[in-house]
Amino acid sequence: MHTGGDLFVIELGAVVLVLAVVARLARRIGLPALPLYLLVGLALGDGVLVELSASEEFIEVGAEIGVILMLLMLGLEFSAHELVDNVRRSTLAGIVDIALNFPPGFIAGLLLGFEPIVAVLLGGVTYISSSGIVAKLVADLDRIGNHETSVILSVLVIEDLAMVLYLPIVSGVLFGGSLLSTTVTVTVSLLVVTAVLAAAYFFGDRLSALALSQSSEALLLTLLGGTLLFAGIAGRLNLSTAVGAFVVGVALSGDIVSHARGLLLPLRNLFAAVFFVFFGLQVDLDLVPDVAVAAVAIAAVTIATKFATGWIAAGRASIGKPGRVRTGAALIAHGEFSIVIAELGISRESDLGALAASYVIILTLVGAVFYQLSDSLTLRVPTRHHRSRWQRTSRLVKGVRRPL
Repeated sequence: MHTGGDLFVIELGAVVLVLAVVARLARRIGLPALPLYLLVGLALGDGVLVELSASEEFIEVGAEIGVILMLLMLGLEFSAHELVDNVRRSTLAGIVDIALNFPPGFIAGLLLGFEPIVAVLLGGVTYISSSGIVAKLVADLDRIGNHETSVILSVLVIEDLAMVLYLPIVSGVLFGGSLLSTTVTVTVSLLVVTAVLAAAYFFGDRLSALALSQSSEALLLTLLGGTLLFAGIAGRLNLSTAVGAFVVGVALSGDIVSHARGLLLPLRNLFAAVFFVFFGLQVDLDLVPDVAVAAVAIAAVTIATKFATGWIAAGRASIGKPGRVRTGAALIAHGEFSIVIAELGISRESDLGALAASYVIILTLVGAVFYQLSDSLTLRVPTRHHRSRWQRTSRLVKGVRRPL
């Protein structure tokens, strides 16, 4: 093997081992590992600690695969029928979510002097919570069976579906040419998504049966190859590879879904970590102090608006105060999609990368801690039933004579 090849293997092996240590540390302290992977990328960026001269190109390719696998796994969590049902049931909550959480980023972008399209990207960063991190927090804390969990997932599904419309539009504006060509590109992209989702809705079981195989090896190659192919075609249509992968996941249903999760989860975990490292590598650390105050301010506003979103959505589902607090706390964490959106605009506005990285780290850590402590933070205010019972008991006690 050539010397360059040896160096590539050494660098890649060292990075993966560092990520393994970080993953163990995150598990020990009870926090999501993704923002810590981002910190690793920041530490490695611009040769701060070491220069990744041989492996950076591979890490870039791995990051693209990471996005695709993250969105594929997310799509596997929902069938086309479940998506339609969730949209019908949670439309109002989705509208409240957009109305409360898109404006903070968009307005902040304009105030910071970003181009309008870059401000729209920052609005997307503040709007969408991290489905992957939230789902992991719910599972780790054994709250899957809680009444509010269905509300949390419904809000997340609406956000993910909004991205199916949002990403093609902003990508077309960012990288398109004239207004006419951008409009045509976006229209074609949306028609393709609609057609694929319609096919999944009516023929998903048949498509899944064709892809299913008794051989784990054959199934893994089919899923990975098919997803990469469709995601690549989606990218060519300016639809975004992420949306293409998400649509593939939604199109699969039945027995193949459980098999696919088991086969793809280790790959997803590996390449998702690589994606966050690569994003960190792109961020200029010298810009972080300049955007730190803005990141903290936007994060503080988002904590309030996301909590309000969860409180309102859970309230409409007649969930009690503890469940409303847990819902609001769960939606605070931001992660993979926020970084995917920010990556689109780094070439237009370098500050966006540093701002998004700082913002995601703050919200992921605060969201994880807040959600873990949400039960203990709930104020123990007596309900009307408990107050009236306490009042009756008090009156009875007052009516009893004390012994002489």
